[in-house]
Amino acid sequence: MTKRKSWIPDNKAVLRFVRTTFKLMFPFGEKMAEAEPHDRDGSAREHLLLALDSLADDREKIAADFLETLPELKKTLLRDAEFILESDPAATQLIEVVAVYPGFFAIFCYRIAHLLAGSGVPLLPRMITEYAHRETGIDIHPGAKIGSPFSIDHGTGIVVGETTEIGNNVKLYQGVTLGALSVSKGKASSKRHPTIGDNVILYAGSTILGGETVVGRNSIIGGNVWLTESVAPFSVVYHKSQIVVRDANNYSEPINFII
Repeated sequence: MTKRKSWIPDNKAVLRFVRTTFKLMFPFGEKMAEAEPHDRDGSAREHLLLALDSLADDREKIAADFLETLPELKKTLLRDAEFILESDPAATQLIEVVAVYPGFFAIFCYRIAHLLAGSGVPLLPRMITEYAHRETGIDIHPGAKIGSPFSIDHGTGIVVGETTEIGNNVKLYQGVTLGALSVSKGKASSKRHPTIGDNVILYAGSTILGGETVVGRNSIIGGNVWLTESVAPFSVVYHKSQIVVRDANNYSEPINFII
C-alpha cells in the first residue's frame, strides 16, 4: 500500500522521468515502432524512484510494476499515433506524429500518469500532466478514463476533467472542454464530467459539461456547441450562426474598430 508523505517531489526528477520514458518507448529510427521498451541501463527506473522518493515507501514495487506495463502501454500509444496519422491529412508518417505532434505527447503523458494514479501514487501524476499542459496547452486530468485509439488534433486549449470517461476511436480538436457544471468542493467525490461514447468527434471550441451528460456513440459535436444534456447515438449537434457580408461602399451605418 502506498504510504503518502507530505512534501513535494523533485521537479527535475519528474521531468527527467517523463523524457527518459518517452525516449525509452520511442527510440527514433527505422525500428521505432518495433523496438521493445526495455530499461536496460536503468535510467527510467532511477528517475522514477527519485520522483517517488517523497511520496511512497513502496516505491521499488511501484517502479517495477510500472516498467512491466511499458510494452503493453507502447502498443496502446502506437494505436493512438496511427489513429492520429489516419485522421490528419497533414501527417505524412508515424514518426512525425510521435516526434512533433503536441496532441500525441499530451496523450503519452496522460497515459503514464493514469497508470501511476491507478497505483495510488499521489501528486506525481498531476505533476506529469501539468508538465504536458505547460508544453502543449492541453490539460488532461490523470484520473480521466480514456479509451484507445484516441486522437487530439492541434489541441491547444483542450480541457479534460477528472471524472471524464471517453470511449474508443474518439477525436478531439482544439478548444474542447469536457468539464463540470459546478465547481462546488462538496461534489469532489462525485461524477462531475461528461461521458463520451465510441467513435465520437468533438470539433473545435465545443463545450460539454456535467457528470450526467452522455454523448452517444457515433455522434458529431460541431464547433462552438455548448452542451449540458445528453444526446442519443448517431446524433449531429451544431451551433447555427449567421454571418452577413455587405459592400462597405453602400453601408450607411458607421463601423468602428477598437483594438
